[in-house]
Formats: sequence, C-alpha cells, structure tokens
Amino acid sequence: MSIQGNNLKSGSNLEKILKSGQFAFTGELGPPRGTDVKEVIEKAQFLKGNVDSVNITDNQTAVVRMASWAASLLLVQEGLEPNYQMVCRDRNRLAMQADILGAYALGIRNMLCLSGDHCQFGDHPDAKGVFDIDSMQLIAMVKQMRDDAKFLGGAEIHHPPKIFIGAASNPFADPFDWRVQRLAKKIEAGVDFIQTQCIYNMEKFRKFIHIAGEEGLTEKVYILAGVTPFKSIGMAKYMKSKVPGMDVPDEVIKRLQGVEKGKVAQEGINMACEQIEEFKSMKGVHGVHLMAIEWEHKVPEIAAQAKVLPRPKPE
Repeated sequence: MSIQGNNLKSGSNLEKILKSGQFAFTGELGPPRGTDVKEVIEKAQFLKGNVDSVNITDNQTAVVRMASWAASLLLVQEGLEPNYQMVCRDRNRLAMQADILGAYALGIRNMLCLSGDHCQFGDHPDAKGVFDIDSMQLIAMVKQMRDDAKFLGGAEIHHPPKIFIGAASNPFADPFDWRVQRLAKKIEAGVDFIQTQCIYNMEKFRKFIHIAGEEGLTEKVYILAGVTPFKSIGMAKYMKSKVPGMDVPDEVIKRLQGVEKGKVAQEGINMACEQIEEFKSMKGVHGVHLMAIEWEHKVPEIAAQAKVLPRPKPE
C-alpha cells in the first residue's frame, strides 16, 4: 500500500454520491476473530463493485475482533472505501483523536460514530467500559477536528482530518416519540449521514421518516435505511424476541412460515429487495445500508435483484 498515494486521495466517494443526489448503497463487513487477512479480502470481493462503501464494525456486540482501523486499511488496499466505525465503549478521547488522525492519514475518509454495545453482552463481561464521551459528543468532536482544525482540548491541528461523519439511528427504540428528537440532536452535533437500525416494521419507519421530514431534518442529513435479509425463521424469531430495539412484526414471521421449506432464505432476500424498491422512491431516504450479516457472498445477488447496479465508479 502506498501511504503517500492514500494521503493524496480525494475525499469520500460516499459523500460525492449522496451530494450528487444519487441513491447510495452501502454494505458491511465484520472483521475476523483472529489475524487472517485472507478472510477479510475474500469477503471484500463480494462487495467490490456492488456497494459504494463498506462499514467495518468495531468489536460489535462487545466481542473481540480485528481492529476496525486495521480491517479498514485492508479494504483501502483492495480498492474499496471503508466506513470506519468507532465506539465510545473502548477508548478515551485521547485515543479516539489519535486513531482518527491515523485513519485519515492512511486513506480512510468515512467514519461512523457509535456508543457501542455494553461489555456485559460480549465475551468479556467483566471488562470496564470507558465511555469517556458518548456518541453525540464523538460526532461533535470529529466535526470540531475537521471544520475548526482543533482538538477537543483546544490545540490547533495543522492538517485536519476531512472526515465524512456518520452515525446510527434506531427509529424503533422506546419511546418512539423521542426518536426524531434524538436524530435532530445528532444533526445539531454535526453528523453528515445516518444509517438506521434494521427495518422490518415498514409502517413505523414510514411514520418516522414522515415526522423527520416535517421537522425539516431530511433536508439536513443523508438518511440510509438499514436492511438485513432474514436467512431463516429462527433468525427472525431471535431478532424479534432477543435483540433490544428490534421491531419484527408478526406478519413478517408469518410470511416466512408460509414459504416452502428450503426457500425461506430466498424469501428473506425477496422481502429485502421489496423494501429497497420502496426506499428508492421514499421521500427523505437517500440510500440503503445493507447489513448482510455473515452473508457477504449474497450481496451481488441482492444488489442485482434490487436493481441498484451498476454502482457509480469512484472518481
């Protein structure tokens, strides 16, 4: 990898696509639980040419994995654009700012600011969560570093990181009435784009995006609707009953149950593609974030069926 080449690389491809008014299509890749570079590269091949950028998760579900920045650099080498995720759980503001500078210096142009799942849910439940700042403060910190060229402590940054700032939004967490207000606070903090939680309750999401539109928020931030295809009925039931903040309506599970055995996974893809088709014309939605959890090999098929190909080529 040419570090100098990455330094000279133009800005975020995802930012250019969204600002041009095109419908964005992003993917996701979970780093391995080890040092196998080949595993990252093999997954990346299914995403290449099919998505505009790729989220690289940061110890998702509080389970130890290869560092997000390291896996992001592997994607840069492969010609893919990463969305570098950073959670507040594992590091303080000094480490965060240092990692942001390093990531940008090595060619990373997008960043997703997250709080992070609590340690008790992962494989090190006795680990101490840091949470020096929260996701809202992290957004504001990155914006200050980028736009004001200042560290959080006030010192000047001589070559500031021009990061395209992202964050997450869950339209389905309780209380629902607070969801749009929380989105507004992230916009006020300085977020550029939002990726939502997996959407299954379309009626509730339509209400969320309508209210956000009425508040003028969809004119201030790019919103990418989260889509995760079901692989099985068991996955749907688990997400309905075991995953906090997830809203899986009974009719979704009934539809999967009504499918011939062996064809449930394809029906899950069909449902996801139907959602994507609606999102393309939904006012206030600027793209889709496809979270094909450990199903990267299905991304080319989903992208083709959803008619989001070909993707715009990076400049």
